[in-house]
Formats: sequence, structure tokens, C-alpha cells
Amino acid sequence: MKEHIETLCVQAGYTPKTGESRIPPIVQSTTFFYGDSQVMADLFDLKREGFFYSRLANPTVDALEKKVAALEGGVCGIGCASGMSAVLLTAMTLCEAGDNIVTASEIYGGTFNLFSTTLPKFGIEARFFDADTPAEEIEALIDEKTKFVFAETIANPAVIVLDFDKIAAVCKRHGVLFIVDNTLATPALCRPFEWGANIVIHSTSKYMDGHAAALGGMIVDGGNFTYKNNVRYPAFNTPDESYHGLVYADLPVAFGTKCRAQMMRDTGAVMSPQNAFLTLLGSDTLALRMERHSRNAEKVAAYLASHPKIEWVRSATLPTNKYYPLAQKYLPDGTGGMLSFGIRGDAKACARFMEHLRIATQETHVADVRSCVLHPASTTHRQLSDEQLRAAGIAPNLVRLSVGIENADDLIADLSQALDCV
Repeated sequence: MKEHIETLCVQAGYTPKTGESRIPPIVQSTTFFYGDSQVMADLFDLKREGFFYSRLANPTVDALEKKVAALEGGVCGIGCASGMSAVLLTAMTLCEAGDNIVTASEIYGGTFNLFSTTLPKFGIEARFFDADTPAEEIEALIDEKTKFVFAETIANPAVIVLDFDKIAAVCKRHGVLFIVDNTLATPALCRPFEWGANIVIHSTSKYMDGHAAALGGMIVDGGNFTYKNNVRYPAFNTPDESYHGLVYADLPVAFGTKCRAQMMRDTGAVMSPQNAFLTLLGSDTLALRMERHSRNAEKVAAYLASHPKIEWVRSATLPTNKYYPLAQKYLPDGTGGMLSFGIRGDAKACARFMEHLRIATQETHVADVRSCVLHPASTTHRQLSDEQLRAAGIAPNLVRLSVGIENADDLIADLSQALDCV
């Protein structure tokens, strides 16, 4: 029986045995005891499942990995220290010096910096395209060294809805991986594997936790890509001498195993048991919260769109928004709580507005139960040049608003009084 997302949020990932804790316990231990030397040797050789050191795997983190994989419909999850480490580990698992990636330019500022500044230092080139770029122009960026195409379901903070069919078709034609950051939509609103994605990434610090309490990231392997004898991915078909000649393409879960066995082993960028536990608790109510976030954001967007001091509003809930048809297709149950808008004026006008808010707080965060605002051009994206800001869809007067689960009328009243001060 295929269970609905609401049931999976509550039940997936952990099943207690008789007499065990009903909820996943915090296994706050670096290491684990084994009385059988061969069993431990088999664990190191990846011949059996189990835990031997929390730098690679931990029971509490494992429960969250299984839950998020179930929510997304993937074959395995890999809990990471943060959303950024999840993106980095994914790239490192797939790319070597001389390779390139093709990515939407309208992505989170930290991811943009990773792709544009850090990866090139390791010999990995990033080739950017605008979200509205025709498929043939995206295809022109792909060559035999391209390892993946990357985009976000809902771009942060540009609030652009991904055209899955367009990108999936391009990737399929070229036999290249399609990777999607699903942080702002979550599997409660969109499941990218159902639209052609091969790997899904989350910053679990956002809606998955939902309470701004736990830093973390998650990589989910869709198990729907063929690496065996694939000339584009020689590293998956070449014996790994650090595991006695293991060939990852021969395994049932090729990407997930290589990512954990190689990259997590060598970087140690693993999620902590405490953060996994807090995220597990938060994720129980994910489906409920996303419904409320979406409805509140829809009401707030409609209010802002009619306000004389607002120049424009980006929310795919508005019928006038250019991405409204894509949202209806891929996100019919809602688009979450994220929206952005432009205040008539400059960055100083944005600052006055944010400083007068009483409910929504100014902070470097997004996507939790409390409403919050940010001016990306002067904070999360301040390292970008003016040209890069334009490419990322970030205007000087853009304010990012993450609508929480408070009463919508109270939020609108707060926005109204703050706009009176501009």
C-alpha cells in the first residue's frame, strides 16, 4: 500500500521493536561495539549494513535519512552537516578536475558562490543559464565533461518555479544527471523524482526542521539513473582501490554508496545525532505546516500586490505571475511560504521597512514557523557583483519574505504598519 505524504511524515524512517523507544532515540556516540571481528571487517568493506563510526553513519541520522528518502520516493538518504555541505558532497562525488556542471543562475547565493568561485579552484567549471533560457541554449552548454544540470524547485530568493519537463528532457537526451534542490518546496508540495530528477538535495535547516533549531542537509538518491558502462561517469565504473577494487556502478545504490563511502568518509561533513533528532521531530508536522505556510503566503502576496508602496511582487500564487502556470502544474497544493517583493525606493527604504516590523523579524534564515525578512543584496548575496545579482534575479529593492504559520491577518497588519513608515 502506497502511503500518503501526511502518514509518511509521521511514520516513515523508524520502526521500534518491542520495548524500544517509540520515537528515534538520540544515539550520542562516536563509535559502536562489536564482539565479532569479522562483522566489523565486513562493515569496513561495505559487505553488510551497520554502524561503526558516526563520521559515516549513526542510528539517529539513519532514521532521518530513511524518512526523507521515503518522503521523496528515493532509495537512500545521506544526512549532511548543512545544506551547503550536501551540495558540495554531491558535486565532489560526481566531478573531478576538468569536468563541468550546468546550473541555473537563479539559485541560493551560497550555492552560486560554491559553483562560481570555489569549484573552479578544484578545476570544475560552472556554466550558468537563465531559468527562462530555451532548451536548445541549455543543451549547447553540455559537453562530454558535463556531470550534472542543477536547479532549485523554487529559486531562493528569485521565487522562480522550475520547468521540470524542459530540464528533464534535456538531461535525458544527453544522459546527464538532473539534480534538484527541493528545500523550499519540500516533498509535501513537490516530489522532483516524479518529474525526472535523479538526485534531490535539501537544506533540512529550513522547512524540514521548521523551527530554526537544527542545522543540516540531506542528499537523496533517486536510484533512477544508469551508471553501469556509462562513459560520462568513468569514476563509477573504475575500481576503487580504497575499497579493494569495488566498482560502484555494480551496486544497487551506486551514487549513494559512493557519496557516503568516499566523500563522507574523507570530509566528515555528517549531520550530528542531536540535529537529526530535532529535525525528525520537526518533520512530523511538515505536511501540516506546508499547507499553512502556503495559504498564508497566498493571502500576503495578494495584499502586497495591491499596495501602492510595492513596485512588484514575486509569488507564483498570483495569476498574473509568469510562473503561475508552472506552479499549477508542479505545485498544485501550494508553493510554500517564500515570496519576494520590491519596495518603491532604494535599499534604505527596504531597511526602514524591515526595522519597523513587529512580528516578522530580520534574520539570515528562511522557511520556519516564524515569519522573517531579509534584504538579499546586502546580506546573503552581497558577495555577488551587480551583474551576478541581476543574473540571480535580485534587484536592489528586493525584500525576501518567509511567511510563517502565524495568523495571516496579523501578518498583513504588521506589513501595513511597517510600510506606513517607508
